[in-house]
Amino acid sequence: MRLTFAALALLASLGFTAVHAADAQPFITAKDVDLTRFLPTPPANDSAQTKAEIAELLTIQSSRTPAMEAAAKADAVENVWRFADVLGPRFNEAALPAFSTFFARVVETEGAVVDPAKDYWKRPRPHMLNKDIKPVVKLSTSGAWPSGHASVGYLMATVLASMVPEQRDALFARAAAYAENRIIGGIHYRSDTVMGRTAGALIAQRLFLDAGFQAGYGPARAELRAALGL
Repeated sequence: MRLTFAALALLASLGFTAVHAADAQPFITAKDVDLTRFLPTPPANDSAQTKAEIAELLTIQSSRTPAMEAAAKADAVENVWRFADVLGPRFNEAALPAFSTFFARVVETEGAVVDPAKDYWKRPRPHMLNKDIKPVVKLSTSGAWPSGHASVGYLMATVLASMVPEQRDALFARAAAYAENRIIGGIHYRSDTVMGRTAGALIAQRLFLDAGFQAGYGPARAELRAALGL
């Protein structure tokens, strides 16, 4: 993101340091929210549940349309701007420098909490268990449990809904579609996304208690509501 001098000055006045998303630091990590203590273990590879979930994926795969595939591919990106179809054209990175910097850290927080849990459980992705599963999104061999996309989608929706409560229902509906697109894309089992929703809620609960998060939240919320005319 290229920031103007005025935008940089605004960030400085609010106590922010402009960062690219790749350079963002998480507010909290797995040391603060250990998902292996709170989530159940995933279904076994040969369990009836896993077999039923693979059957569901094969059914979806046989009936998904080009439009469904395009939506799944578009939602493969993990950033808050996927909620623009709820919040409108004013919701964009160029217009929201402080918010963008703040939310890059929110997104990074999800990975810092969820990735260690994925590595702990190491649930194989559907295409790793069944060669007939053909994902239409980028392949991954990282642990499937819980879904990182579902976790970050619901985490983002929770923070956004606290900033823009007028759109709460639509934001959570968008998070649900974001998670569903991981199933449609063929890269996750449904139970992965269910656990992702739980993980997102657990992360959000702890995140709102973090001093660094609280320091950035107010300015980011104010900038967002001003940009949206609220």
